[in-house]
Amino acid sequence: MEWYQLQLDQVFNSLESTPTGLSSAEAAKRLALHGPNLLTASKRKTPLLLFLNQFKDFLIVVLIVAAVVAGAIRETVDSVVILAIVVVNAVIGFLQEYRAERAMEALKQMAAPQATAVRDGSPSIIAAAELVLGDVVLLEAGDMVAADLRLLEATRLTVVEAALTGESVPILKDAIARSEGNLPLGDRKNLCFKGTVVTNGKGRGMVVATGMQTELGKIAKMLEGEEALQTPLQRRLELFGHRVCLAILAVCLVFFCAGLLKGEDLIVMLLTAISLAVAAIPEALPAVVSVSLALGARRLAGENALVRHLSAVETLGSVTHICTDKTGTLTVNRMTVQEIYTLGKRMPPDESGRWQEGEKGESLWAAMALCHEVRIGSAGEMSGDPTEVALVAAARDHGVPVERVMGEHPKCAELPFDAQRKLMTTVHPWANAFVSFTKGAPEAVLPRCTAVLTAAGLASPDRDAAGEAVTAMTEGGLRVLALAMRRLDAVPAHLVDVELEGELTLLGLVGMMDPPREEVHDAVALCRMAGILPVMITGDHPQTACTIGRRLGIMNGSDLSTLMSGDTLAALPMKRFREAVETVRVYARCAPEQKLKIVKALQEQGGCVAMTGDGVNDAPALKRADIGVAMGGTGTDVAKESADLILLDDNFATIVKAVGEGRRIYDNIRKFIKYLLTTNSGEIVVVAAAPFIGLPMPLVPVQILWVNLMTDALPALALSLESAEGDVMARPPRPPQESIFAHGLGLHVILVGLLIGVLVLGIQAWSLRRGDVHWQTMTFTVLCFTQLFHVLAIRSERQSLFTMGVFSNKALLGAVLISLILQLAIVYLPPLNPIFKTLPMDWEELAVVVAVSSVVFFAVELEKMVRRSRDGNADRR
Repeated sequence: MEWYQLQLDQVFNSLESTPTGLSSAEAAKRLALHGPNLLTASKRKTPLLLFLNQFKDFLIVVLIVAAVVAGAIRETVDSVVILAIVVVNAVIGFLQEYRAERAMEALKQMAAPQATAVRDGSPSIIAAAELVLGDVVLLEAGDMVAADLRLLEATRLTVVEAALTGESVPILKDAIARSEGNLPLGDRKNLCFKGTVVTNGKGRGMVVATGMQTELGKIAKMLEGEEALQTPLQRRLELFGHRVCLAILAVCLVFFCAGLLKGEDLIVMLLTAISLAVAAIPEALPAVVSVSLALGARRLAGENALVRHLSAVETLGSVTHICTDKTGTLTVNRMTVQEIYTLGKRMPPDESGRWQEGEKGESLWAAMALCHEVRIGSAGEMSGDPTEVALVAAARDHGVPVERVMGEHPKCAELPFDAQRKLMTTVHPWANAFVSFTKGAPEAVLPRCTAVLTAAGLASPDRDAAGEAVTAMTEGGLRVLALAMRRLDAVPAHLVDVELEGELTLLGLVGMMDPPREEVHDAVALCRMAGILPVMITGDHPQTACTIGRRLGIMNGSDLSTLMSGDTLAALPMKRFREAVETVRVYARCAPEQKLKIVKALQEQGGCVAMTGDGVNDAPALKRADIGVAMGGTGTDVAKESADLILLDDNFATIVKAVGEGRRIYDNIRKFIKYLLTTNSGEIVVVAAAPFIGLPMPLVPVQILWVNLMTDALPALALSLESAEGDVMARPPRPPQESIFAHGLGLHVILVGLLIGVLVLGIQAWSLRRGDVHWQTMTFTVLCFTQLFHVLAIRSERQSLFTMGVFSNKALLGAVLISLILQLAIVYLPPLNPIFKTLPMDWEELAVVVAVSSVVFFAVELEKMVRRSRDGNADRR
């Protein structure tokens, strides 16, 4: 049996303790036997090992080899640039992983440093680490619970457990044993958990778990046991690196062997093949990807999304499911009055926040303004129980001058809320007499009412009508309170609930909830349009979760097949749950390990999962998810340290904006890869094919280096600034296993690379046939210009440049113009001619160069026209 199911005498027997606690000697023995009440961590990686792990990627290894080879053949600039890129990427990766390792440290900070324990029959303050099983601990408002406790006594004891259980309001605790099995943590109301905070009342409990055996400790174990997965971008780039590097090495080997078979010099062919490999390897790829992600992270920061791990920016674009908490993310995180029942009818508020109930209903608002323990500051700010704050706020919104009413009718007596009575009553002076206002659960208030206030005055209570109103409000996901009153001639000398809380007049019913954020409904609709499934996972009651899910469009109408409660989930084996997980849209009363189970099941079904959360209970799932999203406002440090993205406004709509940004960034990375690989394949074709068709080497090494520097720099970086295409949120998510060469990118690289090679070799052959001394300059310039025309053409995979507008990406246009000016400078400035082995061309030759180079632009535009036509035909079908 669980601790919450045991009677107190069973608890004492199991722990060999007493209601007065342990002796100091016995506590010392148990401490030596079981160890301190601390969260422990497994051996962590050293900073040096974390740094060295950054060099395991295949492309990074190839780049290091390329840098060494470049240095060996005296290509010093190439060698230095490649090594600098490798080191910068290693530093970025190290910092990200080092910060992630701090999650366990943040978890440790949630442990209370001290506790008040009863030792040798007297209360004493001891270090929380010294608590042992069987200790009796005293609790009062403001205390952090230092171990898992079975409550022995509870007087108006409320505890905030949101960080652990997901409950959005403080939990009223008691010492009553429960008979039900498998209760969620939030329903184990006779237990207090390590790391939670007491907000009100007093209590006394016995320690039933310490250290890693507590619920907080179990989460720590899950957190350490979960490895962060590779992001889709990391998987794609790793596969890309393998394929591209192997292809380049294969081409260079064929080139080297073919040269030897033709009788070329061994050393010359070896150096040429190595130079070709170094030139063809996409050494700028890691740098441009990092810059693109960093710029995306900066844009997201402006949208209230703080990126902790750069790779998460792109991962957002692959998301297929967003598993989101309810409170504060989908809702405003503030209880508000949504509906009242008074004078015999149910009413919602009008747009101004007022209810048109007539004069007789003003007693209801007086009760809401007076029957509470809310503290109101000098500036009108309110603090206290969220439910009571909601009642007072509703009265104020309705026009009741709350502070003045409280001053005119001060509280002169009170029967505090009690879990068994489920009632609270306050007494106030009123018109030369007194009045008591009672509020509480409808099932406790209605039987005590002997009259009801109607528009015509007092009448016998219609309990059936009131009961139907309660049922309707509850089914609508509202938390319902009943308010009643009683007139008194004097304040009773002895406050007895039978006297104060009998023969009441029912004033009305109030239905409250934490309502959805206004912007979230549209964000959910946008998710659906983008092929992303929003999934709500909450610790709240199923009825409340259903109501929010329906109002936001996460659930479809009355279809309860898309709802699953925590106890149902716990009973399902993983195999059966994997079959059901794709259809469930709302999970209620979920335990921490169940959130993790949901994320794993979705991933095993091929999903790319974003998981939001703010509590300690969310940390393992945040770490396991493809992208963990923590709340910046309400989130715990543990959640933030485990996440990849932090929402500064705790808003679901911000996640959807971030998804659009992630898709834009991935599109731009694909454009850069398309540009870079097409450029490099064109160079390979030119250098490798020229000797086999009887042409001299078309370029000298310095020209090859110049082409790489020019094309890999400004134009490539400027592509990362390209705006999102119009349909970016109208496409389905990319499959997580999709190759980066998908959707025709690989074919484009091959065909356009061949086209560039043919054009360059063609201009070389034409110039040589004419006996033109400028043949190498023309060849060199055509290779450069084709790449500038190409980068303008690939700004979109479908849209024409003329539709997009030449000036819509000013950074790219500027980069192209700068590259153009630099290329013309090395052709026409005499001091640069001997360095780059160029000669000035005449205007006719320049015109031919421009005309031939522009063929690439029009070929790519034709490719996009064919694609638009094909897509249009597919849409019509």
